[in-house]
Amino acid sequence: MINFVGAGPGAVDLITVRGMELLKKADVIIYAGSLVNPELLSCAGKNTKIYDSAKMTLEEVMEVMLEADAKGAEVVRLHTGEPSIYGAVREQMDILDSRGIKYESCPGVSACFGAAASLNLEYTLPGVSQTLIITRLEGKTPVPELEKMELLAKHHASMAIYLSSGMLEKLAEKLTQGGYEADTPAALVYKATWPREEKYVCTIGTLAATAREHGITKTAVVLVGDAVTHSNFERSKLYDPTFETEFRKAKETD
Repeated sequence: MINFVGAGPGAVDLITVRGMELLKKADVIIYAGSLVNPELLSCAGKNTKIYDSAKMTLEEVMEVMLEADAKGAEVVRLHTGEPSIYGAVREQMDILDSRGIKYESCPGVSACFGAAASLNLEYTLPGVSQTLIITRLEGKTPVPELEKMELLAKHHASMAIYLSSGMLEKLAEKLTQGGYEADTPAALVYKATWPREEKYVCTIGTLAATAREHGITKTAVVLVGDAVTHSNFERSKLYDPTFETEFRKAKETD
């Protein structure tokens, strides 16, 4: 069996229990060495074959995967964070589908949720935002025309922006073009949940300067929106005594 497993954002204990068990049972592990915490590999068996996909092409990864599966081996394809977000998993799955090879996916914690935990923030604050946009800035790799940063910014939703920490001046420009003010709260979280994590709350206008001051050029997620500073939000109806739910009658208050 081939299992695509989310390694989580960095901290070893943030992989799921299921993911850890799959690693322990794996005969072959192909991991994203440029991003996955290598300490996760310490739970692999002593005879487990381990490959670093950072040094491999898609074709080389699939060759290892297909050969191992043909021998009846248990294979784990270990991706950083949550594989369904910028994991390039679908192209691998399509090849497996074309060969009639079965596979399963094990979800993981994405970096934007690790970053939220590090800052103790809630993306969906009543009266502030009820939407989280997960995206990236267009660089060498394009994005669909309707997903340009300045268009997404028009929603003024909470935003988690990946793969953009080396282009923060351009990012700030596109966000303000979309209608955000330069003093809109923002945060830069480097290596969220890793021992080397760094986190800085700033504004859209000071994102680039904050990154320069701390030498951050990659491996960071950018958070944008008023939810970052969790001010001026409304109380949730979920526990409001005046709000009736399926499980609770409304109560009169003075």
